Amino acid sequence: GDGLRGGGMAWRFSAFGARAWTRQGLRVPVGALAAGAAGVGGFAVQSLPVKADTGDDASNLKPHHLATWHDGRSGLVPERRVNQVQSPIAIELPDMNFLNPDELVRGHIILNDSKAASRDVALKKGCVRANACKDIYWEPSEVRAAIVTCGGLCPGLNSIIREVTNCLWHQYGVRSIVGIQGGYNGLSNPENFPPISLDPNFVREIHMKGGSILKAGRGGFDAKKICDNLEDMGINMVFTVGGDGTQGAAFLLYEEAKRRGQQLSVVGVPKSIDNDILVFEKTFGFESAVAAASEVIRNGWVEATSAKKGVGIVKLMGRDAGFVAMDAALASTIVDLVLIPEVNVKLEDILDHVDQVLSRKNFMVIAVAEGAGQEHVSTGKKDSTGHTIYGDIGVFLRDKVNEHLKPQGGRSFYIDPSYIIRSVPIRPNDHIYCARLSRDAVHTAMRGYTGVCVGPIHNVIVVMPSNLIARGKRKVKIHSSGWQSCCQVCNMPAELTGLQDTK
Repeated sequence: GDGLRGGGMAWRFSAFGARAWTRQGLRVPVGALAAGAAGVGGFAVQSLPVKADTGDDASNLKPHHLATWHDGRSGLVPERRVNQVQSPIAIELPDMNFLNPDELVRGHIILNDSKAASRDVALKKGCVRANACKDIYWEPSEVRAAIVTCGGLCPGLNSIIREVTNCLWHQYGVRSIVGIQGGYNGLSNPENFPPISLDPNFVREIHMKGGSILKAGRGGFDAKKICDNLEDMGINMVFTVGGDGTQGAAFLLYEEAKRRGQQLSVVGVPKSIDNDILVFEKTFGFESAVAAASEVIRNGWVEATSAKKGVGIVKLMGRDAGFVAMDAALASTIVDLVLIPEVNVKLEDILDHVDQVLSRKNFMVIAVAEGAGQEHVSTGKKDSTGHTIYGDIGVFLRDKVNEHLKPQGGRSFYIDPSYIIRSVPIRPNDHIYCARLSRDAVHTAMRGYTGVCVGPIHNVIVVMPSNLIARGKRKVKIHSSGWQSCCQVCNMPAELTGLQDTK
Protein backbone atom coordinates (compact mmCIF):
# COMPACT_ATOMS: atom_id res chain seq x y z
CA GLY A 1 0.00 0.00 0.00
CA ASP A 2 0.93 3.69 -0.03
CA GLY A 3 2.20 3.57 3.54
CA LEU A 4 4.69 0.81 2.76
CA ARG A 5 5.99 2.55 -0.35
CA GLY A 6 6.31 5.87 1.47
CA GLY A 7 8.15 4.22 4.35
CA GLY A 8 10.48 2.45 1.96
CA MET A 9 11.31 5.77 0.37
CA ALA A 10 12.10 7.32 3.74
CA TRP A 11 14.37 4.48 4.77
CA ARG A 12 16.14 4.23 1.42
CA PHE A 13 16.92 7.89 1.62
CA SER A 14 18.02 7.96 5.25
CA ALA A 15 20.19 4.87 4.74
CA PHE A 16 22.07 6.70 2.00
CA GLY A 17 22.55 9.66 4.33
CA ALA A 18 23.95 7.40 7.04
CA ARG A 19 26.46 5.88 4.64
CA ALA A 20 27.52 9.32 3.43
CA TRP A 21 28.31 10.45 6.97
CA THR A 22 30.12 7.21 7.77
CA ARG A 23 32.35 7.53 4.72
CA GLN A 24 33.47 10.93 6.00
CA GLY A 25 34.37 9.50 9.39
CA LEU A 26 31.53 11.34 11.10
CA ARG A 27 28.98 10.15 13.61
CA VAL A 28 25.63 9.56 11.95
CA PRO A 29 23.16 12.17 13.25
CA VAL A 30 19.71 11.05 14.32
CA GLY A 31 18.24 13.63 11.94
CA ALA A 32 19.86 11.87 8.98
CA LEU A 33 17.97 8.69 9.81
CA ALA A 34 14.63 10.44 10.18
CA ALA A 35 14.70 13.15 7.54
CA GLY A 36 12.97 11.21 4.78
CA ALA A 37 9.95 10.16 6.82
CA ALA A 38 9.60 13.63 8.32
CA GLY A 39 9.32 15.31 4.96
CA VAL A 40 6.85 12.95 3.33
CA GLY A 41 4.31 12.47 6.03
CA GLY A 42 5.17 9.80 8.55
CA PHE A 43 4.84 6.35 7.01
CA ALA A 44 6.10 3.15 8.60
CA VAL A 45 9.61 2.41 7.36
CA GLN A 46 10.92 -0.56 5.43
CA SER A 47 14.56 -1.27 4.59
CA LEU A 48 15.34 -0.92 0.89
CA PRO A 49 18.71 -0.26 -0.76
CA VAL A 50 19.50 3.02 -2.45
CA LYS A 51 22.32 3.71 -4.88
CA ALA A 52 24.03 7.11 -4.81
CA ASP A 53 24.91 8.37 -8.26
CA THR A 54 26.99 11.35 -7.22
CA GLY A 55 28.92 10.08 -4.21
CA ASP A 56 30.54 13.00 -2.43
CA ASP A 57 31.07 15.29 -5.42
CA ALA A 58 28.62 18.13 -6.02
CA SER A 59 30.19 18.90 -9.42
CA ASN A 60 29.41 15.42 -10.77
CA LEU A 61 26.22 16.33 -12.66
CA LYS A 62 26.32 13.98 -15.64
CA PRO A 63 23.93 11.59 -13.84
CA HIS A 64 21.65 14.62 -13.38
CA HIS A 65 21.25 15.81 -16.96
CA LEU A 66 18.64 14.40 -19.31
CA ALA A 67 21.16 14.08 -22.15
CA THR A 68 23.79 12.21 -20.12
CA TRP A 69 22.01 10.50 -17.23
CA HIS A 70 22.17 7.05 -18.85
CA ASP A 71 25.73 7.04 -20.20
CA GLY A 72 27.23 5.83 -16.89
CA ARG A 73 29.89 8.51 -16.84
CA SER A 74 30.76 11.10 -14.23
CA GLY A 75 31.88 14.71 -14.33
CA LEU A 76 30.62 17.99 -15.71
CA VAL A 77 27.91 18.04 -18.37
CA PRO A 78 29.17 19.13 -21.82
CA GLU A 79 26.25 21.53 -22.19
CA ARG A 80 27.71 23.26 -25.26
CA ARG A 81 27.43 19.94 -27.08
CA VAL A 82 24.26 18.40 -25.68
CA ASN A 83 22.06 21.49 -25.29
CA GLN A 84 20.96 22.20 -28.85
CA VAL A 85 18.15 24.74 -28.34
CA GLN A 86 18.94 28.45 -28.38
CA SER A 87 17.42 30.17 -25.38
CA PRO A 88 14.61 32.61 -26.26
CA ILE A 89 16.25 34.99 -23.81
CA ALA A 90 19.41 35.00 -25.95
CA ILE A 91 17.32 35.62 -29.06
CA GLU A 92 15.42 38.53 -27.54
CA LEU A 93 18.32 39.99 -25.51
CA PRO A 94 21.52 38.99 -27.31
CA ASP A 95 23.63 41.51 -25.38
CA MET A 96 22.62 40.13 -22.00
CA ASN A 97 25.37 38.41 -20.00
CA PHE A 98 25.02 34.62 -19.99
CA LEU A 99 26.92 32.05 -17.97
CA ASN A 100 29.53 29.77 -19.35
CA PRO A 101 27.79 26.44 -18.66
CA ASP A 102 30.89 25.00 -17.00
CA GLU A 103 31.39 27.83 -14.50
CA LEU A 104 32.17 26.49 -11.04
CA VAL A 105 31.91 28.11 -7.62
CA ARG A 106 34.68 26.97 -5.32
CA GLY A 107 33.30 25.29 -2.24
CA HIS A 108 36.43 25.73 -0.12
CA ILE A 109 37.74 29.27 -0.51
CA ILE A 110 39.73 29.96 2.68
CA LEU A 111 43.49 29.49 2.68
CA ASN A 112 45.03 28.18 5.91
CA ASP A 113 41.50 27.38 7.05
CA SER A 114 41.17 26.89 10.83
CA LYS A 115 38.04 24.81 10.22
CA ALA A 116 39.24 22.79 7.22
CA ALA A 117 38.36 19.49 8.84
CA SER A 118 34.70 20.50 9.17
CA ARG A 119 34.18 21.55 5.53
CA ASP A 120 31.87 19.43 3.39
CA VAL A 121 33.97 17.20 1.12
CA ALA A 122 31.17 17.23 -1.47
CA LEU A 123 32.03 20.86 -2.26
CA LYS A 124 35.76 20.33 -2.68
CA LYS A 125 35.72 20.31 -6.51
CA GLY A 126 33.26 23.17 -6.71
CA CYS A 127 29.62 23.55 -7.73
CA VAL A 128 28.09 24.39 -11.11
CA ARG A 129 26.53 27.85 -11.24
CA ALA A 130 22.79 28.07 -11.72
CA ASN A 131 21.68 30.85 -14.05
CA ALA A 132 20.78 31.54 -17.66
CA CYS A 133 22.87 30.12 -20.51
CA LYS A 134 22.60 30.82 -24.23
CA ASP A 135 21.83 27.20 -25.07
CA ILE A 136 19.22 25.09 -23.29
CA TYR A 137 18.00 21.51 -23.41
CA TRP A 138 14.23 21.95 -23.52
CA GLU A 139 12.28 23.37 -26.41
CA PRO A 140 10.10 25.87 -24.49
CA SER A 141 6.98 25.11 -26.54
CA GLU A 142 7.19 21.48 -25.35
CA VAL A 143 7.48 22.28 -21.63
CA ARG A 144 4.58 21.44 -19.31
CA ALA A 145 5.58 22.60 -15.83
CA ALA A 146 4.25 21.94 -12.32
CA ILE A 147 5.04 23.61 -9.00
CA VAL A 148 4.44 21.83 -5.68
CA THR A 149 4.94 23.16 -2.14
CA CYS A 150 5.42 20.50 0.54
CA GLY A 151 5.65 20.37 4.33
CA GLY A 152 4.79 23.25 6.65
CA LEU A 153 4.34 26.91 5.89
CA CYS A 154 7.20 29.36 5.53
CA PRO A 155 7.36 33.02 4.50
CA GLY A 156 8.01 33.27 0.78
CA LEU A 157 6.16 30.25 -0.59
CA ASN A 158 3.90 32.48 -2.64
CA SER A 159 6.91 34.47 -3.83
CA ILE A 160 8.51 31.27 -5.15
CA ILE A 161 5.27 30.27 -6.91
CA ARG A 162 4.95 33.74 -8.42
CA GLU A 163 8.52 34.07 -9.66
CA VAL A 164 8.78 30.54 -11.08
CA THR A 165 5.56 31.18 -12.99
CA ASN A 166 6.68 34.58 -14.26
CA CYS A 167 10.12 33.35 -15.34
CA LEU A 168 8.67 30.41 -17.26
CA TRP A 169 6.01 32.59 -18.86
CA HIS A 170 7.85 35.81 -19.67
CA GLN A 171 11.44 34.63 -20.25
CA TYR A 172 10.86 31.26 -21.89
CA GLY A 173 7.36 31.57 -23.31
CA VAL A 174 6.04 28.50 -21.45
CA ARG A 175 2.24 28.58 -21.45
CA SER A 176 1.38 25.37 -19.61
CA ILE A 177 2.06 25.83 -15.88
CA VAL A 178 0.08 24.23 -13.05
CA GLY A 179 0.21 24.48 -9.28
CA ILE A 180 -0.16 21.19 -7.43
CA GLN A 181 -2.34 21.37 -4.31
CA GLY A 182 -1.64 19.62 -1.01
CA GLY A 183 2.03 18.82 -1.54
CA TYR A 184 2.87 15.37 -2.92
CA ASN A 185 -0.74 14.34 -2.26
CA GLY A 186 -1.71 16.40 -5.29
CA LEU A 187 0.77 14.54 -7.49
CA SER A 188 -0.21 11.09 -6.20
CA ASN A 189 -3.95 11.76 -6.22
CA PRO A 190 -4.74 14.67 -8.56
CA GLU A 191 -8.39 13.61 -8.66
CA ASN A 192 -8.67 14.62 -4.97
CA PHE A 193 -6.37 17.64 -5.26
CA PRO A 194 -7.08 19.18 -8.68
CA PRO A 195 -4.17 21.21 -10.15
CA ILE A 196 -4.55 24.97 -10.53
CA SER A 197 -3.64 26.64 -13.82
CA LEU A 198 -1.05 29.38 -13.21
CA ASP A 199 -0.29 32.48 -15.25
CA PRO A 200 1.02 36.00 -14.50
CA ASN A 201 -2.48 37.36 -13.88
CA PHE A 202 -3.25 34.64 -11.33
CA VAL A 203 0.00 35.08 -9.36
CA ARG A 204 0.34 38.86 -9.64
CA GLU A 205 -0.42 39.74 -5.99
CA ILE A 206 0.02 36.44 -4.15
CA HIS A 207 3.41 37.41 -2.67
CA MET A 208 1.71 40.09 -0.59
CA LYS A 209 0.26 37.52 1.80
CA GLY A 210 1.68 34.67 3.83
CA GLY A 211 1.06 30.98 3.45
CA SER A 212 0.76 29.07 0.18
CA ILE A 213 -1.99 29.43 -2.40
CA LEU A 214 -1.33 25.77 -3.20
CA LYS A 215 -2.09 24.57 0.34
CA ALA A 216 1.21 23.00 1.29
CA GLY A 217 0.82 19.51 2.70
CA ARG A 218 2.69 16.56 4.15
CA GLY A 219 2.72 12.94 3.08
CA GLY A 220 1.34 11.39 -0.09
CA PHE A 221 4.62 10.49 -1.78
CA ASP A 222 4.59 7.52 -4.15
CA ALA A 223 7.27 7.77 -6.84
CA LYS A 224 5.73 5.24 -9.25
CA LYS A 225 2.26 6.68 -8.97
CA ILE A 226 3.52 10.24 -9.37
CA CYS A 227 5.52 9.34 -12.48
CA ASP A 228 2.43 7.70 -13.95
CA ASN A 229 0.30 10.75 -13.21
CA LEU A 230 2.88 13.18 -14.56
CA GLU A 231 3.03 11.21 -17.77
CA ASP A 232 -0.76 11.16 -18.03
CA MET A 233 -0.90 14.94 -17.49
CA GLY A 234 1.93 15.53 -19.97
CA ILE A 235 4.07 17.26 -17.32
CA ASN A 236 7.81 17.09 -17.96
CA MET A 237 9.13 19.68 -15.48
CA VAL A 238 8.47 19.72 -11.71
CA PHE A 239 9.62 22.30 -9.19
CA THR A 240 9.60 20.90 -5.63
CA VAL A 241 9.54 23.46 -2.83
CA GLY A 242 10.20 21.91 0.57
CA GLY A 243 12.69 20.77 3.20
CA ASP A 244 15.24 17.98 3.33
CA GLY A 245 12.55 15.29 3.38
CA THR A 246 10.80 16.81 0.37
CA GLN A 247 14.06 16.98 -1.58
CA GLY A 248 14.94 13.42 -0.57
CA ALA A 249 11.59 12.34 -2.02
CA ALA A 250 12.26 14.42 -5.14
CA PHE A 251 15.54 12.56 -5.57
CA LEU A 252 13.65 9.27 -5.54
CA LEU A 253 11.19 10.69 -8.06
CA TYR A 254 14.18 11.48 -10.29
CA GLU A 255 15.50 7.94 -9.80
CA GLU A 256 12.14 6.44 -10.80
CA ALA A 257 11.93 8.65 -13.90
CA LYS A 258 15.50 7.70 -14.81
CA ARG A 259 14.70 4.00 -14.42
CA ARG A 260 11.81 4.42 -16.84
CA GLY A 261 13.65 6.70 -19.23
CA GLN A 262 10.93 9.30 -18.63
CA GLN A 263 12.12 12.75 -19.70
CA LEU A 264 11.42 14.73 -16.53
CA SER A 265 13.29 17.66 -15.00
CA VAL A 266 12.90 17.68 -11.20
CA VAL A 267 14.40 20.81 -9.63
CA GLY A 268 14.04 21.69 -5.96
CA VAL A 269 14.00 24.95 -4.05
CA PRO A 270 14.90 23.95 -0.46
CA LYS A 271 12.67 25.37 2.28
CA SER A 272 13.19 25.54 6.04
CA ILE A 273 12.10 28.24 8.42
CA ASP A 274 14.76 26.90 10.81
CA ASN A 275 17.50 27.50 8.19
CA ASP A 276 18.73 23.94 8.80
CA ILE A 277 19.22 22.78 5.19
CA LEU A 278 22.61 21.18 4.66
CA VAL A 279 25.23 22.73 2.37
CA PHE A 280 23.38 25.96 1.56
CA GLU A 281 24.03 29.10 3.58
CA LYS A 282 20.48 30.38 3.85
CA THR A 283 16.93 29.29 3.12
CA PHE A 284 14.22 31.62 1.89
CA GLY A 285 11.80 32.91 4.52
CA PHE A 286 14.38 32.71 7.29
CA GLU A 287 15.09 36.45 7.33
CA SER A 288 11.35 37.22 7.49
CA ALA A 289 10.93 34.77 10.37
CA VAL A 290 13.87 36.33 12.23
CA ALA A 291 12.39 39.81 11.74
CA ALA A 292 9.04 38.66 13.15
CA ALA A 293 10.79 36.89 16.04
CA SER A 294 12.79 40.05 16.83
CA GLU A 295 9.57 42.01 17.20
CA VAL A 296 8.22 39.44 19.65
CA ILE A 297 11.46 39.65 21.62
CA ARG A 298 10.91 43.41 21.91
CA ASN A 299 7.48 42.64 23.38
CA GLY A 300 9.19 40.46 25.96
CA TRP A 301 11.62 43.29 26.69
CA VAL A 302 8.72 45.73 27.23
CA GLU A 303 7.13 43.35 29.73
CA ALA A 304 10.40 42.70 31.56
CA THR A 305 11.37 46.37 31.83
CA SER A 306 7.93 47.31 33.12
CA ALA A 307 8.22 45.25 36.30
CA LYS A 308 10.60 44.84 39.19
CA LYS A 309 12.93 41.94 38.54
CA GLY A 310 11.05 41.05 35.38
CA VAL A 311 12.30 38.28 33.08
CA GLY A 312 10.88 38.11 29.56
CA ILE A 313 11.02 34.58 28.12
CA VAL A 314 10.31 34.11 24.41
CA LYS A 315 10.10 30.63 22.89
CA LEU A 316 10.89 30.51 19.17
CA MET A 317 10.81 27.90 16.44
CA GLY A 318 13.87 25.69 16.17
CA ARG A 319 13.28 22.03 16.89
CA ASP A 320 16.75 20.76 16.04
CA ALA A 321 18.67 23.93 15.21
CA GLY A 322 18.89 27.28 16.96
CA PHE A 323 19.39 29.62 14.01
CA VAL A 324 16.13 31.56 14.52
CA ALA A 325 16.80 32.21 18.21
CA MET A 326 20.46 33.07 17.58
CA ASP A 327 19.79 35.52 14.74
CA ALA A 328 16.76 37.09 16.43
CA ALA A 329 18.91 37.76 19.50
CA LEU A 330 21.62 39.32 17.35
CA ALA A 331 19.05 41.43 15.49
CA SER A 332 17.18 42.65 18.57
CA THR A 333 20.31 43.40 20.66
CA ILE A 334 18.28 43.16 23.90
CA VAL A 335 18.64 39.47 24.81
CA ASP A 336 20.67 38.33 27.80
CA LEU A 337 20.50 34.56 27.29
CA VAL A 338 19.94 32.34 24.23
CA LEU A 339 19.22 28.65 24.66
CA ILE A 340 19.55 26.43 21.58
CA PRO A 341 19.28 22.66 20.96
CA GLU A 342 22.99 22.39 20.19
CA VAL A 343 24.03 23.36 23.73
CA ASN A 344 23.13 21.44 26.88
CA VAL A 345 22.95 23.57 30.01
CA LYS A 346 22.35 23.12 33.73
CA LEU A 347 19.32 24.71 35.35
CA GLU A 348 21.41 26.05 38.23
CA ASP A 349 23.67 27.86 35.74
CA ILE A 350 20.62 29.47 34.13
CA LEU A 351 19.27 30.65 37.47
CA ASP A 352 22.68 31.95 38.55
CA HIS A 353 22.83 34.00 35.36
CA VAL A 354 19.31 35.31 35.98
CA ASP A 355 20.39 36.52 39.42
CA GLN A 356 23.52 38.19 38.07
CA VAL A 357 21.68 40.03 35.28
CA LEU A 358 18.86 41.16 37.56
CA SER A 359 21.35 42.46 40.13
CA ARG A 360 22.98 44.51 37.42
CA LYS A 361 19.96 46.03 35.61
CA ASN A 362 16.78 44.71 37.30
CA PHE A 363 15.35 43.01 34.16
CA MET A 364 16.31 40.27 31.71
CA VAL A 365 15.28 38.78 28.36
CA ILE A 366 15.70 35.11 27.40
CA ALA A 367 15.24 33.66 23.88
CA VAL A 368 14.82 29.89 23.83
CA ALA A 369 14.50 27.59 20.81
CA GLU A 370 11.72 25.03 21.13
CA GLY A 371 14.16 22.13 20.93
CA ALA A 372 16.55 23.46 23.59
CA GLY A 373 16.90 21.99 27.05
CA GLN A 374 15.32 18.64 26.26
CA GLU A 375 17.58 17.07 28.86
CA HIS A 376 15.28 18.78 31.39
CA VAL A 377 11.87 18.12 29.79
CA SER A 378 12.23 14.86 27.89
CA THR A 379 8.89 13.08 27.40
CA GLY A 380 10.31 9.69 26.43
CA LYS A 381 7.57 9.46 23.81
CA LYS A 382 7.57 9.21 20.04
CA ASP A 383 4.95 10.16 17.47
CA SER A 384 3.55 7.94 14.73
CA THR A 385 6.59 8.60 12.50
CA GLY A 386 9.06 7.54 15.17
CA HIS A 387 10.19 11.06 15.99
CA THR A 388 10.71 12.14 19.57
CA ILE A 389 7.91 14.21 21.10
CA TYR A 390 9.69 17.13 22.69
CA GLY A 391 8.79 18.53 26.08
CA ASP A 392 7.86 22.21 26.46
CA ILE A 393 11.06 23.95 27.49
CA GLY A 394 9.34 27.35 27.49
CA VAL A 395 6.77 26.43 30.13
CA PHE A 396 9.42 24.61 32.14
CA LEU A 397 11.66 27.66 32.13
CA ARG A 398 8.77 29.98 32.99
CA ASP A 399 7.80 27.89 36.01
CA LYS A 400 11.36 27.45 37.28
CA VAL A 401 12.16 31.16 36.96
CA ASN A 402 8.90 32.12 38.71
CA GLU A 403 9.62 29.68 41.51
CA HIS A 404 13.13 31.05 41.88
CA LEU A 405 12.16 34.75 41.80
CA LYS A 406 8.97 34.71 43.85
CA PRO A 407 10.76 35.13 47.22
CA GLN A 408 12.59 38.15 45.73
CA GLY A 409 9.45 39.79 44.38
CA GLY A 410 10.31 39.05 40.76
CA ARG A 411 8.51 37.13 38.04
CA SER A 412 8.70 36.01 34.41
CA PHE A 413 6.64 37.05 31.39
CA TYR A 414 6.31 34.15 28.96
CA ILE A 415 5.52 34.63 25.26
CA ASP A 416 5.12 31.80 22.77
CA PRO A 417 4.49 33.19 19.25
CA SER A 418 4.27 29.64 17.89
CA TYR A 419 3.33 29.67 14.19
CA ILE A 420 3.05 33.45 13.98
CA ILE A 421 6.60 33.85 12.68
CA ARG A 422 6.07 31.36 9.86
CA SER A 423 2.76 32.77 8.62
CA VAL A 424 3.89 36.38 8.09
CA PRO A 425 4.16 37.88 4.58
CA ILE A 426 7.61 37.89 3.05
CA ARG A 427 9.88 40.87 3.78
CA PRO A 428 11.29 42.86 0.80
CA ASN A 429 14.87 41.58 0.93
CA ASP A 430 13.62 38.05 1.42
CA HIS A 431 11.36 38.38 -1.61
CA ILE A 432 14.36 39.46 -3.70
CA TYR A 433 16.13 36.30 -2.55
CA CYS A 434 13.08 34.18 -3.42
CA ALA A 435 13.09 35.71 -6.91
CA ARG A 436 16.78 34.84 -7.37
CA LEU A 437 16.20 31.23 -6.34
CA SER A 438 13.09 30.92 -8.51
CA ARG A 439 14.65 32.25 -11.68
CA ASP A 440 17.75 30.11 -11.25
CA ALA A 441 15.58 27.04 -10.60
CA VAL A 442 13.84 27.68 -13.93
CA HIS A 443 17.13 28.29 -15.77
CA THR A 444 18.52 25.06 -14.28
CA ALA A 445 15.50 23.04 -15.40
CA MET A 446 15.55 24.54 -18.89
CA ARG A 447 19.24 23.57 -19.17
CA GLY A 448 18.15 19.94 -18.73
CA TYR A 449 19.12 19.18 -15.16
CA THR A 450 17.09 16.88 -12.95
CA GLY A 451 17.26 15.48 -9.42
CA VAL A 452 18.91 18.69 -8.24
CA CYS A 453 18.28 21.70 -6.00
CA VAL A 454 19.40 25.30 -6.23
CA GLY A 455 20.81 27.37 -3.40
CA PRO A 456 23.65 29.68 -2.35
CA ILE A 457 27.32 28.85 -1.87
CA HIS A 458 29.21 32.04 -0.92
CA ASN A 459 26.10 33.95 -2.02
CA VAL A 460 26.24 32.51 -5.56
CA ILE A 461 23.33 30.28 -6.56
CA VAL A 462 24.54 26.83 -7.61
CA VAL A 463 23.16 23.48 -8.77
CA MET A 464 23.36 20.70 -6.17
CA PRO A 465 22.29 17.02 -6.39
CA SER A 466 19.23 16.69 -4.17
CA ASN A 467 20.55 13.68 -2.26
CA LEU A 468 23.38 15.82 -0.88
CA ILE A 469 20.83 18.28 0.52
CA ALA A 470 18.84 15.52 2.14
CA ARG A 471 21.61 13.77 4.10
CA GLY A 472 20.48 15.36 7.36
CA LYS A 473 20.03 18.76 8.95
CA ARG A 474 22.39 21.67 9.42
CA LYS A 475 23.01 22.80 12.99
CA VAL A 476 24.53 25.81 14.67
CA LYS A 477 28.24 25.21 15.01
CA ILE A 478 29.35 26.16 18.49
CA HIS A 479 32.63 27.58 17.22
CA SER A 480 31.04 29.50 14.34
CA SER A 481 31.42 33.27 14.28
CA GLY A 482 27.61 33.57 14.43
CA TRP A 483 27.20 31.70 17.72
CA GLN A 484 30.32 33.19 19.29
CA SER A 485 29.10 36.69 18.35
CA CYS A 486 25.71 35.90 19.85
CA CYS A 487 27.29 34.80 23.12
CA GLN A 488 29.37 37.98 23.23
CA VAL A 489 26.49 40.32 22.35
CA CYS A 490 24.30 38.72 25.02
CA ASN A 491 27.15 38.70 27.56
CA MET A 492 26.54 35.05 28.35
CA PRO A 493 28.79 33.20 30.84
CA ALA A 494 30.95 30.42 29.42
CA GLU A 495 28.99 27.62 31.09
CA LEU A 496 25.88 28.57 29.07
CA THR A 497 27.61 28.90 25.69
CA GLY A 498 28.79 25.35 25.06
CA LEU A 499 32.28 26.76 24.49
CA GLN A 500 33.62 25.71 27.86
CA ASP A 501 35.91 22.65 27.72
CA THR A 502 35.23 22.07 23.99
CA LYS A 503 37.66 21.71 21.14
